[in-house]
Amino acid sequence: MHSPGLQADLESKLFGQHIASRIILKVVNGFMNNDNLEKPLVLSLHGRSGTGKSFISRLIAENIYKEGMDSSFVHLFTYHYHFPHSSQIDTYKSQLQQWIKGNVTNCARSMFIFDEVDKMHPSLIDVITPYLDYYKKLDGVSYGKAIFIFLSNDGAESISQTALDFWREGKDREEIKLNDLETSLSESAFKNKGSGLWQSRLIEQNLVDFFIPFLPLEYKHVVQCVMDDMKAKGLEPDQNEARKLARDLEYFPKYDRVFSVRGCKTVAKRLDYTFPHHYVFHGSI
Repeated sequence: MHSPGLQADLESKLFGQHIASRIILKVVNGFMNNDNLEKPLVLSLHGRSGTGKSFISRLIAENIYKEGMDSSFVHLFTYHYHFPHSSQIDTYKSQLQQWIKGNVTNCARSMFIFDEVDKMHPSLIDVITPYLDYYKKLDGVSYGKAIFIFLSNDGAESISQTALDFWREGKDREEIKLNDLETSLSESAFKNKGSGLWQSRLIEQNLVDFFIPFLPLEYKHVVQCVMDDMKAKGLEPDQNEARKLARDLEYFPKYDRVFSVRGCKTVAKRLDYTFPHHYVFHGSI
């Protein structure tokens, strides 16, 4: 599969993430075109909230499955919703193993997305690792065609610092390459004792195929997000309104105001408040 749809989506809908965009396109196309798979695709996406980690996962799902994120073959796990009680870790571990095995048995091309993986208990991550290794079959089930995506805020500070250093040196963000971030990302993300990834077998056994950094977004990227959201909501895109909304958001460093603190996270909600007359509520709760 070479997905012109995925390429078009990444180019037109994902803003400010030249590194992530290039890696995702190449890796996903390569994986989907390979019929001789012994290991599932394992991606670990890192960066600040609102930079596009969840969004890019959705774009991948939409270009593989007809129903996208609504497909019965796409499974999203979030720490607070699915694994909230530390006292029930053993139960969660058992359920998670059964869930993965059962769904891959039903569909070899299943996709599993784990949000807030940095907050997950390490033993929960450890129970997933056998499914991510090089095995033709495990208990009669082949996991080689499955996709596992881990979303994490780990490494966000080091990624932001690199982006800030480039900006201060007068360099374009497009000049930032993956190898500019790999070492600091690895050190900050996986040596943080508070992280679910710290000392997990996922890291120790080198089961992640690609660690993908998401850069903090600049004002111009937030403007693009607002314009895109206006279109999605059926509004006439208005550059002046988009700039005004983007200016009202919080940026860092405090006085330079270079990068958006929350990326595009709150854009949709703010649009609802800015243009309330475009939304009509029908019926009763």
